[in-house]
Amino acid sequence: MSLSLFDSKAQAVRAFAPIVPGQVGIYLCGPTVQGAPHVGHLRSALVYDQLRRWLTVRGHNVTLVRNVTDIDDKVLDNAKQTGQQWWALAYRYELEFNSAYSALGIQAPTYEPRATAAIPEMIEIIQRLIDNGYAYVADDGSANVYFSAGKWADYGELTNQRITEMESSDDGEQRGKRESHDFALWKAHKPGEPESASWHTPFGDGKGKGRPGWHIECSAMSTKYLGTKFDIHGGGLDLRFPHHENELAQSRAAGDEFANYWLHNGLVNVSGQKMSKSLGNSIFASDLLDAGRGIAVRYYLGSAHYRSVLDYHEGVLDEAESAVSRIETFIDRATRRLAGTKFAAEPVAAAQLLSVLPTEFVSAMDDDLAIPAALAALHETVRGGNSSLDAEDLPAAANALVEVHAMTEVLGINPQAWQAAAHSGTTGGAAKDEALETLVVSLIAERDAARAAKDFARSDAIRDQLKAAGIVLEDAADGTHWSVS
Repeated sequence: MSLSLFDSKAQAVRAFAPIVPGQVGIYLCGPTVQGAPHVGHLRSALVYDQLRRWLTVRGHNVTLVRNVTDIDDKVLDNAKQTGQQWWALAYRYELEFNSAYSALGIQAPTYEPRATAAIPEMIEIIQRLIDNGYAYVADDGSANVYFSAGKWADYGELTNQRITEMESSDDGEQRGKRESHDFALWKAHKPGEPESASWHTPFGDGKGKGRPGWHIECSAMSTKYLGTKFDIHGGGLDLRFPHHENELAQSRAAGDEFANYWLHNGLVNVSGQKMSKSLGNSIFASDLLDAGRGIAVRYYLGSAHYRSVLDYHEGVLDEAESAVSRIETFIDRATRRLAGTKFAAEPVAAAQLLSVLPTEFVSAMDDDLAIPAALAALHETVRGGNSSLDAEDLPAAANALVEVHAMTEVLGINPQAWQAAAHSGTTGGAAKDEALETLVVSLIAERDAARAAKDFARSDAIRDQLKAAGIVLEDAADGTHWSVS
């Protein structure tokens, strides 16, 4: 079986075939850095991290481009309200996004271009559109430039809409627009806006200054790094219209073939309600990461099928923590029991992961990234491995351990990798993990001393104290081991 993905443009699951065998180019619409990241941003980035990891396991060399929109109406407005330079505000939030991505084990993109670094490419595409008759400079003599949506016969092909059925374009710029569905490619500089947020262009009277519209940014950045035809364009479902529809139209009208597949991840609800600023129910990345370990937050965010709605409600992180702990406990238990035996083995190399993954797991991942089914295969292997350890069937336990290692590595939830990262200080939980380790080891030592003195009331009290905190003890011949339940 080969990988199949749901193409939003075709509205169907399609067998995935890269343009160049063994090479995959992915463009992901990244954040507009106007404010702090929320759970929706994290989920979207994680979905494409899962896709990238699986494509890599499948033997592809993946180039993933995730942009940063650092110039935008909202960036300028928020900077003005807070008295900051717009570029300082944008950079501050860009760092917050990257910190949150890192805390979840999301691999850094191959390239992470900022919109402000692709201005020449945007102007070049706009000029092509003007020359091709699909864009026009505003009639008022300003530097405003609009895409003429009605002239592009295929406008609406991504979302399967007719232009007469669409809402009028409302991108905050109306001066000189001829038709209601036309959208801004370039916005003339306005009085009161900082001079640093404008670039000279050949549009208008030849002296026009301004800045890019939102949609043209991604057309320029994607083709700059991936070429005029590339494999996958991804983003959240909320970007499908108008952002991605407009991207596709302007890119095709400019003469670029553009993306071969369009992927869209589902949105996030909070207790059954759509998460939105107006409802005041936004869950910010900092809140989520403060509420649980990074590995548990990653497990939760990646546990639903990427096209489905992910619901956040009280208890979801506890459920994720319990699931991760079951995996951790098996790995620790199996590693200890197999140590020193002929069944002890080193983790499988990245290039060999596919060869040891269970068939059910591979089939799930190939089926449009069916992560829930992949997780079911993982937990079934954990259960089987524990049963093998109980029965002292060491060959079966060793095989289960190898498979669990491989599956968790693919999903980015390998507990040993997270522990290593924590101790090296590359995740935000390093200090917390070390503090917990110190406290638990101290209590275990006190319990050992109580047992040696036959003070069983005290030793039982310590066990109960740890159990109440979610710490499970396992007494073995080589000492007492602990895990989070």
